[in-house]
Amino acid sequence: MRTQDAVSSACIAPRSAFYNRCMFPTLIFDIETIPDVAGIRKLHDLPGTLPDSEVAQWALTQQRIKNGTDFLPIYLQRVCAISCVLREGADKLAVWTLGDESDTEATLLTKFFEIVERKTPQLVSWNGGGFDLPVLIQRGLINGVAASRLLETGANDRAFNFDHYLNRYKERHLDLMDFMAMYQMRANAPLDAIAKLCGFAGKLGMDGSKVWDAFQRGEIANIRAYCETDVVNTYLVFLRFLMMRGELDSSQYASEEKMMREKLRALPGGHWKEYLAAWKV
Repeated sequence: MRTQDAVSSACIAPRSAFYNRCMFPTLIFDIETIPDVAGIRKLHDLPGTLPDSEVAQWALTQQRIKNGTDFLPIYLQRVCAISCVLREGADKLAVWTLGDESDTEATLLTKFFEIVERKTPQLVSWNGGGFDLPVLIQRGLINGVAASRLLETGANDRAFNFDHYLNRYKERHLDLMDFMAMYQMRANAPLDAIAKLCGFAGKLGMDGSKVWDAFQRGEIANIRAYCETDVVNTYLVFLRFLMMRGELDSSQYASEEKMMREKLRALPGGHWKEYLAAWKV
């Protein structure tokens, strides 16, 4: 069983006993980002009269000329959505996006770090080690947001000496993409492809490259919905992974899938109807 410090020894169960995770909350997370227009202006001394769209386009063009890609440095990726699946106890399952549409980046970051502080969950992501967590940490620094539990490496809690959230080869944070590629970049697989090959819905009409355009059109609700479907894709792949290595048997796996289907049917939003329709039985 993965080492977790927040759980008393009475809660520790054999690897196959998924339902006895007891006090082991698992938090699957995904983020969406947009260009940090204010930061780009500050770093390059661009005039405040220049529209945001032109500032971002200038930065994307410069990045493309320099590196052959318009993917901005992580420190210039402003967080606009953080979606989560929280699984804990025998039957507790939550799917949601942190905060409100009008919340600032600092507020979203604070809410995420507070969950980690309060629950010390196992974190699960897809490419979270390569993107999501570095973004959250660097943007947290820029925004002056505390993240003591996430950044703990043993100085204040000896249980974190070797198994902490920043350790690539432990599972307090499990980056599924990195793990299943055996830490070989050339073996990395896209979440959309893996999810669809497993019979899940995959991405529905949006991907990360379209988020900035959607944001400029004021479609933050659509971005949040897209982020939610991506985090559910990650969770379902995680369940398949747990079954593959024996932490779930086939009946438990079916029960977990059923729980998620029922949860999504009860949630508001047309994106869930579309997702369920695309999720193969």
